[in-house]
Amino acid sequence: MTEVAGILDAARARIAPAPYAGAVTPQEAYALLAADPGVKLIDVRTSAERDWVGRVAINPAQHGAVEWFAYPGNVINAAFIEQLKALAGKQDVLLFLCRSGVRSRHAAKLATDNGYPHCFDILEGFEGDKDGAGHRKSVGGWCAAGLPWQGA
Repeated sequence: MTEVAGILDAARARIAPAPYAGAVTPQEAYALLAADPGVKLIDVRTSAERDWVGRVAINPAQHGAVEWFAYPGNVINAAFIEQLKALAGKQDVLLFLCRSGVRSRHAAKLATDNGYPHCFDILEGFEGDKDGAGHRKSVGGWCAAGLPWQGA
């Protein structure tokens, strides 16, 4: 079994049954992106979050952004699926990322409901949970895992 297949099998088993394909850790997401140029990371945070907090630093061909909530206003992005169609094919493996792993679950479910069968949530998100002082980026998530990212 290939590394990609092993990671995807573990991701499917991690949350079965689920309304989408599965869930990967940030480290697994990065390994999938490194091993298969066809895997795509879809960042569902707002443009403001990406601009002010930071963004993943990966191959631009494997990275896209579709806001779950439209900014400003934090209203559900009614064009989410149309914008996703511009970035990914229905058979692509899609890894959804948000701040802490909540919006990404909703995005993975919506995409699955709209005919994308290979949707995975990235657990813990980009920033992870808050630490004891109320700050993020040190407890879980892409940043705390030491994966490549660029600051604002």
